[in-house]
Amino acid sequence: MRTDRLYAITVYLMNHGKTSAGELARRFEVSVRTIQRDMDGLCSAGIPIVATAGINGGYELAERFTLNNQIISRQDYSHILTALNGLATATGDRGISDICEKISPAADENQTGMILDFSVLQEGNSRFLPLFQEAISRRKAVKFCYTNSRNEKRVYTVEPVAVIYRWYAWYLLAYSTEKKDYRTYKLLRMENPEITDFDFTREHACPEKVLAEHDQNNAFTRTTVTVKCDPDYVMKTAEYLNGRVTKYLDDKKAMMELYVVESEQLWIGTLLSMGDHVEIISPEHIKQRVLDCAEKVLSLYRKP
Repeated sequence: MRTDRLYAITVYLMNHGKTSAGELARRFEVSVRTIQRDMDGLCSAGIPIVATAGINGGYELAERFTLNNQIISRQDYSHILTALNGLATATGDRGISDICEKISPAADENQTGMILDFSVLQEGNSRFLPLFQEAISRRKAVKFCYTNSRNEKRVYTVEPVAVIYRWYAWYLLAYSTEKKDYRTYKLLRMENPEITDFDFTREHACPEKVLAEHDQNNAFTRTTVTVKCDPDYVMKTAEYLNGRVTKYLDDKKAMMELYVVESEQLWIGTLLSMGDHVEIISPEHIKQRVLDCAEKVLSLYRKP
């Protein structure tokens, strides 16, 4: 077990650079003292660990270090193949299928016990994916007509960073030269995207870092919603709204927590479809939002 951890720590430092002992301890679920012993062990094994003291200190590998003869087992390749096959079903990219063919001889026949079929993700405007990927590769801005959540339509020219699938939809993560900030654009709201002749105006960080920072700016802020469910609707709430039971009440009803993205609307329709079997307890502004929506529906069908 310790040998596996030492190897994993080495790879982690290669990928992430200087890292504090506390962060490594959290990452590998051991004590700081254990990490310190591990560092001594790596140094004894000839791994050039550089330790820096102080508030911004931590451990890192010497710049000249490379890890030769990395061991990737046939089971590791099987996991990679499973993930790639899933990606191929999501995008329809024949290039990914070609990669699968290349590595399949190195993998055990599906030992992961999983089959990832994301073919449903090819619905909607996923046909725009190759265009955006090409623009990212060529470092060219893209132009498209976009209808926002307020039903306002305008033309945008942005620098694409990555395409993302989350919260049941494809999004484009891009840099707006007008707003001087990163924005997300739902592909379903786009029309006539095209690659322009404009080069990127700046060097963009890797998509994961951009997205992490973007999330902190509330792009996909999740709100915790507390609801009370009838017994027969606990499983439906867990299935359709990813709800989690926090406690059962004396009348066999359940208190549950949901985690919703306020800027999205699918979850509101799902809640309304459950009628009086699921009651929102908090927060108040979510309760009011669903109430307003329900009243508009009622007014539509109660017209004389």
